[in-house]
Amino acid sequence: MRHFYRTTVAPDVVMESADRYFALRGQAKGRSESRSQLFTGALGVLRLSVRMDGGHYTVVEAYTDQVGESRLDKNVKQFFVVLHRQADARRRVEAGY
Repeated sequence: MRHFYRTTVAPDVVMESADRYFALRGQAKGRSESRSQLFTGALGVLRLSVRMDGGHYTVVEAYTDQVGESRLDKNVKQFFVVLHRQADARRRVEAGY
């Protein structure tokens, strides 16, 4: 599946956060390029990449090798919540119901 998120967090900070976050969830750091990182583990393969968009925004794209919404996909969505809190710690993410 493909996931994406746009944030004001700097690309280098996003990649450092991803290294810590996915390591805690059992994903081993694999091949790395300038703005992309590969994570592998029992849950599957994740390729995370970042790029600048519109001057001060960072677009984070995550690709998993899973067909449906798996545990790895849910971890990616939770990582986006971490990025959201890094961008603005005052805002709370709450359920819409």
